[in-house]
Amino acid sequence: MSSSLKQRNPTSSQADDTEAEQELSESPPPQLRRQRSTSHQAMSQTLTSAANLANLLPTGTLLAFQLLIPVFTTNGSCEYATRVLTLVLLTLLSISCFLSSFTDSVKAEDGNVYYGFATRKGMWVFDYPDPSGLGLPDLSKYRIRFVDWIHAVLSMLVFGAVAMRDKNAVSCFYPAPEQETKKVLDIVPIGVGVICGLLFLVFPTRRHGFGYPVTGDGGRR
Repeated sequence: MSSSLKQRNPTSSQADDTEAEQELSESPPPQLRRQRSTSHQAMSQTLTSAANLANLLPTGTLLAFQLLIPVFTTNGSCEYATRVLTLVLLTLLSISCFLSSFTDSVKAEDGNVYYGFATRKGMWVFDYPDPSGLGLPDLSKYRIRFVDWIHAVLSMLVFGAVAMRDKNAVSCFYPAPEQETKKVLDIVPIGVGVICGLLFLVFPTRRHGFGYPVTGDGGRR
C-alpha cells in the first residue's frame, strides 16, 4: 500500500508541473498584458471623450434634436418628404449651435443675470429693461473674438458627429449602407469628436450662453 503511494506521488507531481507549464505558456507575458491594458484604457478614454462632447453643445439644441429626430424620421424609416424635412431640421439645429457660440450672459448691479449676443463692438443685451445700459459692466469686454468663430465651427462639427451616431438619423439617409459606408459612419464621428475635443482644450472660451452659469466679470480680458 505504501509502496504504491510512493510510486504515484512522482507521477502526480509531474502532471502538476506539466499543467503549470501549459498555463504559463498560454498566458501572455506581463509586458504584453500591460500594453493591452494601456491600449484598452486609451481606447475607452477616447470613446468616453467623444461621447462627452455632446455636453459642449447648447442644451436646448441637443434636447430638441433628441426629441424631434425620432418624429421627423419616423424612427428611421424615411421617405422622400420626411428625408427632406429631416435635412432641414438638422440644418436649423446646426445653425443654432453656430449662433449659440456668440451668446453670453452678464450680471448687472441689481444682481440679475441678463443674456445677449456678442457683436464686434461689445454685446447687445436684449433682455435688459434700461435701453441706456445703466448698471451693466463694460460690455466692450464681451465683443466677438477669433476664438468665438473657432468654437462656432467646432460646435457645428460636434453636432454633425452626434447626428452621425444617432441610429434614426443614419437609418433615414442610409437605410441599407454598404460595409465600407458603415465603417466610415463608425470612424468619422469618433475622429471628429477627438479632434474637436483637443481643439476645445487648446482654444477655451469664457462665454456663458443660455443655460450656463455666470462666473463673474473678473475673468474677462
